[in-house]
Amino acid sequence: MTHCILIGAPVDEGQRRPGCLMGPAAYRVAGLAGTLSALGHQVEDRGDVVPGPVGTETCANPAVHHLPEMIAWTEALARATEDAMATGMPVIMGGDHALAMGTLTGVARHAARADRPLFVIWLDAHSDFHTVETTTSGNLHGTPMAYASGLPGFAPFPPFPAPIPGENICMFGIRSVDPAELAAMQPTEITVNDMRVLDEHGITAPLRAFLDRVNAAGGLLHVSLDVDFLDPSIAPAVGTTVPGGATFREAHLVMELLHESGLVTSLDLVELNPFLDERGRTAKLMVDLVGSLMGRKVFDRPTRSFG
Repeated sequence: MTHCILIGAPVDEGQRRPGCLMGPAAYRVAGLAGTLSALGHQVEDRGDVVPGPVGTETCANPAVHHLPEMIAWTEALARATEDAMATGMPVIMGGDHALAMGTLTGVARHAARADRPLFVIWLDAHSDFHTVETTTSGNLHGTPMAYASGLPGFAPFPPFPAPIPGENICMFGIRSVDPAELAAMQPTEITVNDMRVLDEHGITAPLRAFLDRVNAAGGLLHVSLDVDFLDPSIAPAVGTTVPGGATFREAHLVMELLHESGLVTSLDLVELNPFLDERGRTAKLMVDLVGSLMGRKVFDRPTRSFG
């Protein structure tokens, strides 16, 4: 049994399409807590994080928007995640992917205090490897992985507490990378399993190879699941759709393999925009995927009706 700590992160400021702030409520309505309880887990919902006072920080890149708000969110989510790591497994219900700047900070602080290496599986169509200086869209949801890697160019954000080595990061489902991100990632040892890799080699072998490394190192494993990891035909409720994403079966296989590893210690659920959903189908699918991550087998899955 796992003590699952649900944390709402209604972050909408990391991009420009309103709606992600409704994500935490959608996960609650879609039955996330009940799904986890039915699997035998203890569930604690700590409500939604509220950021502290917004400052007046600025940066040299005129494209960046909502910078002070995101600094406030990062600090508040770092505290909430670090606190939850002390007693259970935080499940952060977002909210756009900029929230990971905070959740990864909190998890990294906990890992450093526990003297254990931190590993990250990034399930996303995008590498999110821009910095505050390099982003041309100004959307900070495209920056958290570069921030957690300790790249320069993030002032006035506080420095990431314990930068995650590239060999401890594995990206799955990548299919949209900007030239600046590609240039920044090339010197690193980040494992990038883009859709070409997954088409050629399947999901199982690359994922198990990374999980074996996590296990051998005695690491903590943070999973960050973006809705756009999934193909938009099955998960339309996201503002950054990229064709060719993971299928229903591939996504559940990833989750089941993660469960079987017994290594996952924290989870982000990001970029759900209920305003773009179809009768809650994306929220329900994401809840189903969490169910698979936490132990539900394929033959336990109920028939779904969207009527």
